[in-house]
Amino acid sequence: MQEFKLNCTGEESGLRIDRYLADHLDGQSRNSIQKLIEEGLVLVNGNTCRASYKLQEKDQIFVSVPDAVLTELRPERIPLDILYEDDQLLIVNKPKEMVVHPAPGHNTGTLVNAIMYHCGKELSGINGEIRPGIVHRIDMNTTGSLIVCKTDAAHRFIASQIKEHSVHRVYRAIVYGHLNPTEGTIRTSIGRDPRDRKKMSVDVKNGRQAITHYRELARLRNNFSYVEFELETGRTHQIRVHMASIGHPILGDQVYGPKKSPYHLDGQTLHAMTIGFVHPTSKRYVEFTAPLPEYFQHLLAILGEE
Repeated sequence: MQEFKLNCTGEESGLRIDRYLADHLDGQSRNSIQKLIEEGLVLVNGNTCRASYKLQEKDQIFVSVPDAVLTELRPERIPLDILYEDDQLLIVNKPKEMVVHPAPGHNTGTLVNAIMYHCGKELSGINGEIRPGIVHRIDMNTTGSLIVCKTDAAHRFIASQIKEHSVHRVYRAIVYGHLNPTEGTIRTSIGRDPRDRKKMSVDVKNGRQAITHYRELARLRNNFSYVEFELETGRTHQIRVHMASIGHPILGDQVYGPKKSPYHLDGQTLHAMTIGFVHPTSKRYVEFTAPLPEYFQHLLAILGEE
């Protein structure tokens, strides 16, 4: 059992306690904090509270985090394209149609199932479960580089960089239309679409700030463009939502773009190409690049430059 003691300052007065703790306890998500609160493991001035409790200056907060337990997920012998690996982490080139973590309708065949088989006993124990440290995710039909942490220390170290927006993330995509201007920055909030909870939308109530930098690499035939993106934030579906919001949805994206996908595509043409961060052991900046998948290269060759 890990125990934490915190004191609320005047500047933090008025914050919800679940949000406050998610910001102050590395490796703990807001959902995991809410679970701790429900189980009575978070005390304010010696009393249990609700997740919606708003802090007051000089509140004393005591948090108990249980030791990690063995997850019910099962290891599966699934081939992995590993770009890099050491005793702290590995960088995986995730293929299309692979879900990162089990969810309803995708209980097996996920990246986590594959990582559990590959890592054996080298697993982190973040958020109360002994499992590979998934510190960030990409969509099922997005390909490319993904960090997986083996230890709690690595997980917390990388998670803190993601929280500070210091992880360097570069994506490539093919989008509808030709961009004008050919480079720029999209700044909006992103949150759940109030009319369709499965989708995200810009400028909605309670949305979170999202910043995407884009640059057109080439104008392709048939009114498409090859574009590079650099993320400053990492909201759910961020690039997909941002590009749709300016009238240039990603080719193959049937959620935010045309319902019928040309070229017999299965999902969006979006690739997490490069990821860079400070390594938890060496404390030096490292960077890894996942090559474009074959289907993406083939599509670029078919379309060609104007």
